[in-house]
This record gives sequence, structure tokens and C-alpha cells, in this order.
Amino acid sequence: MSDTVVPHFQNDIGAEVIRVGSKRFLCIGATPPFDHPHEFLDMGDEDEKVCPYCSTLYRYDPSLGARRSEPAGCLWEPLAA
Repeated sequence: MSDTVVPHFQNDIGAEVIRVGSKRFLCIGATPPFDHPHEFLDMGDEDEKVCPYCSTLYRYDPSLGARRSEPAGCLWEPLAA
């Protein structure tokens, strides 16, 4: 089931660019409770997308897995209920 969840990425470190291995994901801005509204981003045919809330530039990198980022540590996983 966990491989069907849309990945969530955050930018606590203030990176200018975050490379991700998925073209469809949620940007949450920063780790809660400092997050912004969780924005679903879909790159479509493009290889880059800017979050309209925090202006983080996400760049698709097919060499990364869907739940990986560069810099590392930008994947956020909600706590299990």
C-alpha cells in the first residue's frame, strides 16, 4: 500500500532546487507545524515545477526512486495513525 501513496516533500533546509524521482507529489513547504497548505504538483510533460506557496523549484531526476530526493532528507512521511 505504501508504494501507492503520493510522495510528500518538504524544504526545511531552504534548498534552491530539490531533485525528485516522481513527477507527481505534494509539496508541504516545511515540516509540520510550519508547513503550508499541501500543494499537489504534477510536472506533466515538463521536468521542473515551482511550488506556488514556497517557490521551491522541483526538478525531475529519473535516476532517483519515486520516494527519494537530492538533497537527501526532503521526503516527508506522515505519522501512521
